[in-house]
Amino acid sequence: MSQRADRMDQRASGVVSLADLLMSADARLRGGDRIGASIWPTGFDPLDGHLGGGLRGGELTLIGGPQGLGKTTMALQMVRNAVAAGRSAIVFSYEHEARTLMERLIALEASTVAGRGAATIRQIRDAFEDRAAGPGRLTDRLAHLPGAVDAITAQQSYAACLHLHESSGSTTDLEAIREMVAQLKEAGEEPLVLVDYLQKVPVPGNAHVEEERVTEVVEGLKDLALAADLPVVAIVAAEKSALVSGHRMRLHDLRGSSALAYEADVALILNGKYDVVARHHLMYDVSNAERFKQWVVVSVEKNRGGLADISMEFEKRFQEGRFEPKGRMVQEQLIEERVFVE
Repeated sequence: MSQRADRMDQRASGVVSLADLLMSADARLRGGDRIGASIWPTGFDPLDGHLGGGLRGGELTLIGGPQGLGKTTMALQMVRNAVAAGRSAIVFSYEHEARTLMERLIALEASTVAGRGAATIRQIRDAFEDRAAGPGRLTDRLAHLPGAVDAITAQQSYAACLHLHESSGSTTDLEAIREMVAQLKEAGEEPLVLVDYLQKVPVPGNAHVEEERVTEVVEGLKDLALAADLPVVAIVAAEKSALVSGHRMRLHDLRGSSALAYEADVALILNGKYDVVARHHLMYDVSNAERFKQWVVVSVEKNRGGLADISMEFEKRFQEGRFEPKGRMVQEQLIEERVFVE
């Protein structure tokens, strides 16, 4: 019997009658307790509205899309927004060092505090790597950058609740992720869990069979969400065949296994707006081309708790390590495939 089947049997053994559930729910409500899922806001509008307030405990959310469209940027911004709202989070990063994430988070916060014209990721990185600068405090090193010192000050209110784990594609497996989350829960935290990215999580014995490895990882992350009653967010790579011009990426384009679509409670797919609007929006107004390139379409491809097949758009602010959090519904017609005529 597989580990997943064994865990499912363990959950199934806790049989309870509907009468007992109703009685328990009534007692908890009369005592002032909640009976619904806990919610971690993403901070993106109107996304939170379509997700019933944000990411929910016990659910697995997948974020997919082509390279360079800001999957990590959006996920890291969700993490920042959740902890800034009083929650806790842990990021398992298989792609970036903790110092790199720190630079991005400072830029994100600086832009949030100071608005447009705030310190960029590049400026913050250059300040840290300036060999000519003498010794001094962190705020001294960043003092010349707009919004950077205010960002550090703002981060003090939530920094202790945001945990960054430099994950390894050879050692940070599902068990390691579960152990870290368990340690945080034992310390009294209820963290949002971000895995960046899913295909990098190692599985002993299945290293050369990607479909089996991805299946085990996505099932394990879903089990973690259920067992810990926490939201788990995983960034997912796309199939190479889907990375072509004029193709609107969908849920079935995610790489590795059909289990991705089955196990996810919520699936968000990112596409460049310029790449997925119907051609007539470009033919009859050439100024749209550059304008559309500044926006990313976020489609709710799956949503077990609400409506799906919804497309929103958010403006890119990648130099500042973020998206504009106030988005809007897509008004233009989107396509499945772009047909180019020479």
